Amino acid sequence: MPTFPPLAEQFDLITKGVAEIIPADDLTRRIEQSLASGKPMRIKAGFDPTAPDLHLGHTVLMRKLRHFQQLGHTVIFLIGDSTALIGDPTGKSQTRKPLTREQIQENAKTYQDQVFRILDRDKTEVRWNSEWLDKLGFADFIKLTSQFTVSQMLEREDFHKRFNDEEPIHLHELLYPIMQGYDSVALECDVELGGTDQKFNLMRGRDLQRHFGQQPQIVLTMPIIEGLDGVQKMSKSLGNAIGVSEPPFDMFGKLMQVSDDLMWRYWTLLTDVPQSEIDRMRESVANGTLHPMQAKKDLARTITTGFHSADAAQRAEENWSTQFQKGGVSEDTERVTLSRADVAWNDDNQTFNIDKLVVAAKLAPSNAEARRKRAEGAVKLDDQPATEQLIPATLPITYTVKLGKRMKLVTIE
Repeated sequence: MPTFPPLAEQFDLITKGVAEIIPADDLTRRIEQSLASGKPMRIKAGFDPTAPDLHLGHTVLMRKLRHFQQLGHTVIFLIGDSTALIGDPTGKSQTRKPLTREQIQENAKTYQDQVFRILDRDKTEVRWNSEWLDKLGFADFIKLTSQFTVSQMLEREDFHKRFNDEEPIHLHELLYPIMQGYDSVALECDVELGGTDQKFNLMRGRDLQRHFGQQPQIVLTMPIIEGLDGVQKMSKSLGNAIGVSEPPFDMFGKLMQVSDDLMWRYWTLLTDVPQSEIDRMRESVANGTLHPMQAKKDLARTITTGFHSADAAQRAEENWSTQFQKGGVSEDTERVTLSRADVAWNDDNQTFNIDKLVVAAKLAPSNAEARRKRAEGAVKLDDQPATEQLIPATLPITYTVKLGKRMKLVTIE
């Protein structure tokens, strides 16, 4: 019979960073039942493989799965290969474009490679909802849908908004919450995890479990984490995301861009550090005994270590400090070699055009933007502002070229 930590210890880790538990009292009772019977709870989170790469925003749920796993419970990583054919309409103002089975399978392979950077592969139950959804007969499908009304579906915020805005809602989109709910029946879940925007779908699992005579699952929602801009949710399309597969130096550097306020949410939602320890760090920053820059470095090192290794995180920190704090050039600084034509080299007066160099090095999208940034003093050669457009030089030559916080080592041959 497995052994589990005591109730208080389990409750502290499970509730770290949680937005809502429905119903909260049931979680305590379910843990007590698990302790009394020696039977682990079954914890599920579903992921539709609609894109090939994961970012740190996706890992908020995975880390909470990890917490349950650390406590000895059964964790189910559910791949929604059938529901992905519909596409989760949560938060969408328009119908998702459907994916093919081939695209879904390819994305799912990448998901599995990435998720086991957080979860213990040997202790994770990986399931695909095609196992049961694809086997539903027409009569069974009708029985499922008969448990809900159209008005219930329209209570969902995004459907309600689209209805009022006279935007189309396709029938297959209304089926998504029902199919997700049936996943919980098929897996006999005790707890289902999801983002706060998933609450409507998660509650349908409770409805269907009651219908099938099961003990309704507990719904546990996690906050939607903001991206690097600190305003909008983390998203690759918004350019504010940190990919879980990014190189250590890039991951560390992006985490150092997080604001002092936002870093505490990152500590809570993206690390396994106990909340009591995070609260102590925050108090130390507030009373001046810990510098916020050091707290942020510790955060960046902790997260980078989790996805790579302690050695890789240490090198990333050293290289970041060399580049951004000591004025040097780190070993991870991108090297670029340009031709004389790239920089409009003038043989007569031995000069090159700095604006063209900045564009050719892909630090600015156009000559006009490079010129504007140069006028603002944002373009630097070897840490000196490049105020003139034409720069005298003897080729070949190498410069450190900076535009804002971005830097490249550029050689002109």
